[in-house]
Amino acid sequence: MKKHIQNIISFGIVLTGVLAGTNKIIDIMADKNENLPINNGKYFCWKYGNIYYTKSGKGKPLLLIHDLNVCSSSYEWNKVVKKLSERNTVYTIDLLGCGRSEKPNLTYTSFLYVQLVNDFIKKIIGSKTTVVATGYALSFVIMACQIENNNFNKIIGVSPCDIYNLTGTPDKKRNVLKYLLDSPIIGTFLYNMETNKKKVKNQISKDYFYRSTLVSGEEINSYYKGTKTSHSKGKYLFASIRSCYTNINIIPAIEKLNHSICLIGGREQPFIHDIMDEYRAHNSAIEEAYISNTKHLPQLEAPEKFTELLQILL
Repeated sequence: MKKHIQNIISFGIVLTGVLAGTNKIIDIMADKNENLPINNGKYFCWKYGNIYYTKSGKGKPLLLIHDLNVCSSSYEWNKVVKKLSERNTVYTIDLLGCGRSEKPNLTYTSFLYVQLVNDFIKKIIGSKTTVVATGYALSFVIMACQIENNNFNKIIGVSPCDIYNLTGTPDKKRNVLKYLLDSPIIGTFLYNMETNKKKVKNQISKDYFYRSTLVSGEEINSYYKGTKTSHSKGKYLFASIRSCYTNINIIPAIEKLNHSICLIGGREQPFIHDIMDEYRAHNSAIEEAYISNTKHLPQLEAPEKFTELLQILL
């Protein structure tokens, strides 16, 4: 029995060392090769961490918010910012836990991002703003508008997520998962395996683009780089998303909002018509529009069509 216990302990020590070594190698490689460029961006010193943002153009303010995903960053808007800046003052941000923004060790919740959106509009933009948000980001933009509606002009959602997917809440099993992912060695290893370059490439090619042949190496690298900045500390957001801490029931807010809301979907996105109908069932004033031959990210897959449609909506 003692020998078996000693062998188990020895195996555990060796395994921990191997995992820690693997994490260190990935970290070193990321430091050398996987940094997102800062370019002309600035940092908003927010209470929970520095938020990377860019500002360009002149005109009415337009805030572009990327999807809530550890791979995502303001790179999502890279192909449309220049054109939109001809008529608007365009702001893009990297959400807390994403891209070039700080990635603190905390539990990320929808309300955290609600505060971020409202604080950014008040302290950086300083006037009523039209907000364009992709995927899960639309949920906390809607909640932010309900809380401080004077900050918002119009709300435009791109590829909105299923309303009912947002109703899942943390439970004991999900809390165990979060505890495991937050752990320093095993959690980091699991995060690195879930966000390796092959998986990121597959996600972009299969889920984000309708025509995978249009996916460039730059796009794959940018999304992969987003997962590895700040020494893989994106795992804290990853753990919160997987454990449903970023979910929130937005149905009451949708029903009460009087602001102009329009939803844009890639026509080839699975179940997108059903999802649009869900939103309209709770607020008949919501408008919808589709971009053909695109999936989750029409702003990257068909930037000219997306820009043209967005300017019409604006």
